[in-house]
Amino acid sequence: MARASRPDEGERSDEVHLWREGDTWIAKDVGTGVASQGESRGEALEMLDEAVALHEGDAGRPITDEDLEDLGIDPESVPDEPREPDAPWFDSEE
Repeated sequence: MARASRPDEGERSDEVHLWREGDTWIAKDVGTGVASQGESRGEALEMLDEAVALHEGDAGRPITDEDLEDLGIDPESVPDEPREPDAPWFDSEE
């Protein structure tokens, strides 16, 4: 993984890590922990930009009860507040 930093500077909130796994490029925003991927570095960064915007509420729209019902989901079964899924890849330890 390539890394560049400025002298006397710790981890920055706007830092992005970019690495390759096989034929896929992975981009991770250090400040939010959000990651995305793409077939090229540019695509991975574009996808990350969109994912971070969605994560921070700067893109998209809230899901309505009608949206859920259209998908066959009972709105009462969906929590009002988002929560982190119970999945090993959401562990913050690297």
